[in-house]
Amino acid sequence: MDYRRIITIEPGKRGGRPCVRGLRITVGDVLGWIAAGLSWTEIKDDYPDLTDEDIRACLAYAADRERHSLIALGPHATAV
Repeated sequence: MDYRRIITIEPGKRGGRPCVRGLRITVGDVLGWIAAGLSWTEIKDDYPDLTDEDIRACLAYAADRERHSLIALGPHATAV
C-alpha cells in the first residue's frame, strides 16, 4: 500500500504529526485505538470520515517507520 497519498503532514496541524488525509486524526490516534482493542468497525462508527483504507494506511505508515528506525544502544548494551 502506498500510504503517502493518505497520510499527510502539515506543520500547523496537530503539531506537525502525521494525519489521515488532512483530517485532525493522527496516525497515533488510530494506532492507539487499535492498541486499546477497538475494532475497525468501532473506530469507523466513532469517526465516520475514516475508511478501511485509511486505517490500513496508518498501519503501513507505522510499519514503514519501524523498518527504518534506528535503535540507540546504551553505553553498556551490546548489539546482537
